[in-house]
Amino acid sequence: MTGAGPSRRSQAWASTAEGHQVTGGVTTAHSDAEPTVTPRAPRGRQQREELEEQVLQPGATRARGAGDRARAEEADPERTCFERDRDRILHSAAFRRLAGKTQVFVYPADHQRTRLTHALEVAQVATAVARGCGLNVALTEAIAIGHDCGHGPGGHASEEAFDTFLPDGYDHAVWGADVVLTPLNLCTQTLDGIRNHSWSRPSPGTPEGVVVSWADRVAYTAHDLEDAVHAGIVDAADLPDDVAAVCGRTRRDQLGTFVGELVRCTSETGVIGMRAEYAAALAGLRTFNYERIYTRPEALAQSASVVRILRALVEYYLAHPQDLPADFQPGAPRLPSSLDVDPAVAAAVTYVGGMTDRFAFHTAVERLDWPVDQLPVGIDLPRGP
Repeated sequence: MTGAGPSRRSQAWASTAEGHQVTGGVTTAHSDAEPTVTPRAPRGRQQREELEEQVLQPGATRARGAGDRARAEEADPERTCFERDRDRILHSAAFRRLAGKTQVFVYPADHQRTRLTHALEVAQVATAVARGCGLNVALTEAIAIGHDCGHGPGGHASEEAFDTFLPDGYDHAVWGADVVLTPLNLCTQTLDGIRNHSWSRPSPGTPEGVVVSWADRVAYTAHDLEDAVHAGIVDAADLPDDVAAVCGRTRRDQLGTFVGELVRCTSETGVIGMRAEYAAALAGLRTFNYERIYTRPEALAQSASVVRILRALVEYYLAHPQDLPADFQPGAPRLPSSLDVDPAVAAAVTYVGGMTDRFAFHTAVERLDWPVDQLPVGIDLPRGP
């Protein structure tokens, strides 16, 4: 009831503010007996770096002190350099904004992937492979969760939209490493894996980066198909029989098949990849998605709408730079001076590229009087019985 004071539940929650005292003056989270561990010396960064020498395979990337960074830093006493990178990305605004960016469908419904859930699923696949192959899991995870931070709103259509303004075009992998994540001062190995995770880019310089390249493709082919099936766009039974015979028709079977094959092939041959039968199945799954999901007429119309809006927004901020937030003004510290792009263009593209879908479309309506009926249209999941 309004005005009746805190509920019993909220009072109980408030009562735990100081925790619970036990023998020896230690505060615990619970009032009853908790599990305990054997006292021992803390295992800090140096101890875990030494452990890496024992458990990682010879070709894996080792963490050493503060890491190879553009700006020198003191080593963290608790975390290895790659653990530190992972934490910086995880807590960054760029990573959080992925929750509002398109994976396949704009305005994702409750169970459809966003760019953020995609990044987390890539991290799961990649770390499973890295762990199975004796590679550096922390570096693998850092690359995986950061690999798409350069994506603009509206999915891959944003790259086409921003291409217009940049001499060398817009590549989300390069932009993520060289612009979006530069303020975090990440290790060169982490940035290299992010910059080169796309198969059209040069090979990453670490085996962990190559693992993420495979994990990205494995994860999105499987989960994009699952989303499309749930949205009623395709039927899993439509997947070609020769593909399904190798990897199955469900995300669970597909991930299990491809992760297992990556670990086996890498462990047996030393080459991070898949044998022909499995690689062909992954390619077949991706081709099916491309033809039936990514390039269906509705998806192409959605992409065209995104391109028009994002180009118009960049043009607006080029004409009205005073409307950019202070930290996006041309020449602001957040914009790398090494970027070979006109500062005004860099500022406008960086700002619009960082927008979430909803913020970009709302800004178009607010700033440009964009017709609401010309905004991209999302796809709702089918309603239950």
